[in-house]
Amino acid sequence: MTETAGSILPWAIDIAFALLLGAMVLAVLRLARGPSLPDRVVALDLLTVLAVGFAALFAIAADQPAFRDVALALALVACLAPSAFARFAERRQVPRDRNRSEERKGQ
Repeated sequence: MTETAGSILPWAIDIAFALLLGAMVLAVLRLARGPSLPDRVVALDLLTVLAVGFAALFAIAADQPAFRDVALALALVACLAPSAFARFAERRQVPRDRNRSEERKGQ
């Protein structure tokens, strides 16, 4: 590693940690305030993406390759939450459609 890269890397890591922390605070605020369930799901998905970035950045900062595995595993699992929500939202709308079709038959 060159002298310039060795002196810039700690600063870049600190700045990246600060930006990730700020983004996590904003995502937690969105998770708490809502206003709707989809907003909360997106905020939760954002938190998992930020956690992946945090783990990857920590792997670089601490020179611990095990945290790269943690980031990879979390990234693979993170795609499940929005998929589960989409399935839940789809099933939640089905009874409404059935009720409407039953109302139409009764008229």
